[in-house]
Amino acid sequence: TVRLPGSKSISNRVLLLSALAAGVTEVRDLLASDDTARMLEALQTLGVKVEALGGDAYRVHGCAGDFPVREADLFLGNAGTAFRPLTAALALAGGTFKLSGVPRMHERPIGDLVDGLRQLGADIAYLGNDGYPPLQLKPAQIRPGGVVKVRGDVSSQFLTGLLMALPLTGVETTVEVVGELISKPYIEITLATMARFGITVTREGWQRFVVPAGSRYRSPGTIYVEGDASSASYFLALGAIGGGPVRVEGVGRDSIQGDVRFAEALAQMGAVIEMGDNWIEAKAPAGGLRGIALDCNHIPDAAMTLAT
Repeated sequence: TVRLPGSKSISNRVLLLSALAAGVTEVRDLLASDDTARMLEALQTLGVKVEALGGDAYRVHGCAGDFPVREADLFLGNAGTAFRPLTAALALAGGTFKLSGVPRMHERPIGDLVDGLRQLGADIAYLGNDGYPPLQLKPAQIRPGGVVKVRGDVSSQFLTGLLMALPLTGVETTVEVVGELISKPYIEITLATMARFGITVTREGWQRFVVPAGSRYRSPGTIYVEGDASSASYFLALGAIGGGPVRVEGVGRDSIQGDVRFAEALAQMGAVIEMGDNWIEAKAPAGGLRGIALDCNHIPDAAMTLAT
């Protein structure tokens, strides 16, 4: 039996939405990582009260979309899952903020996200090279009935950041995806997490997302961060090739992560797969695994494990 660490992408989504929500949220099973440490530091710098409850549990006192600190310099290391969503939220939060990171972070493009935010009326300036951090954010002039166009072939973190920040505008806002959206599993995680905090995004397929006027995040009380489904794939694969059974705890049949579908691929190869609410088990079939042909776009992070 293997107990998974919390998912990095879910951990930082949950922390940010807990901070933006009305009410107090207890976050359990948070991943301990550089990305989450940077997010926790940033939220505390912005005036959000965060209590460490011991282990992987934290209590976040939400600010209902209104950060107590209106002017801050935030250093976010190389934490993409903190930098992108915070850029979007702070651009619409009505304060003056500087966001920077390590030199490597300043080589990671952010232009598509900035362009999208500017379409809403955000005031963002590049302090170094155009299209890259560090950034200077000033209070936005939000335009009602906004439509934001975002390319579908860029980082899912850009679309995630936009979607999570849009309730801060207070007005109905539509995001239109130009071309094919490549990172659907990660957008599914974003929409599912927003729903846990009381906001339902209406959508037409993967081309159009509408955040209704008057949307407000509300604390769900206690929220558990799912185990990282990409990490699960290694241990499930070991079960499938090594006899097994190997049971992975932390993700199950109701997971919001696309990578749990790795287990379906193993089943197609003949592996014996069982699932519960919070666990998945894999063991080798009596006659050995058989080859399959599979498009792995829906499980990008697990494709290499499947190939191996």
